[in-house]
Amino acid sequence: MKPKIALVTGASRGIGAATAIKLAQQGCDIAVNYLSRADSARAVVRQIEALGRKAIAIQADVSNYTQVQQMIETTVRELGGLHILVNNAGYSSHGGIEQLSLEEWTRMLAVTLNGAFYCAKLAVPHMRQAGWGRIVNLGSLRALTGSAHGPHYAAAKAGLIGLTKSLALELAPYNITVNAVAPGYTDTEMNKKSLAEKGEQIRASIPLKRIARPDEIASVIAFLCSDEASYITGETIAATGGLYMR
Repeated sequence: MKPKIALVTGASRGIGAATAIKLAQQGCDIAVNYLSRADSARAVVRQIEALGRKAIAIQADVSNYTQVQQMIETTVRELGGLHILVNNAGYSSHGGIEQLSLEEWTRMLAVTLNGAFYCAKLAVPHMRQAGWGRIVNLGSLRALTGSAHGPHYAAAKAGLIGLTKSLALELAPYNITVNAVAPGYTDTEMNKKSLAEKGEQIRASIPLKRIARPDEIASVIAFLCSDEASYITGETIAATGGLYMR
């Protein structure tokens, strides 16, 4: 990959942190977005700097349009542009339709769907100026299958896939590709509780019989951000260990 500047949201841990590091390994300078885990974000920055790349940590709530504006402006000012956007920031909440509060529903959509829209809307002008761009949205297995215990999560992630296809159509003339990755069960803090309670059952249901590592999902994201993926746009890549097959 030629040197590029990437912004990864929700990059202080898990798939986001692994993606930031993977892109740095491929020659990118990185803006590491975080909401509240400043120490973790700074640790990711140090790992990237150890690879010889530039990195900055930026605190912002992606559901807040003004904060996203400031984040994009800081990225461009400090790193010199913006070519790659990975919309990874998420929100964890569980419950069926009768248990979920209106606040949980609203927050899930605000972070997952509104946040991705805000970031893309403000990043695209810089990609158009550069004549090259990559946007990768983090979907989910549940966007493809539904979820009996998280209708808000499945709906928000499914909306993200619709946004992915729409932006891919709109931005193709500007050499900007837009894709999504739908991970299956991944060893992250967000999945810690469910894996502790049902790990054996979950592994048995997966054809590969194991849980994904964050770096394995990051590798798929990094590929979609590369020149090698220049003819792929509007797609959702399911990285589920065979749990979901189309």
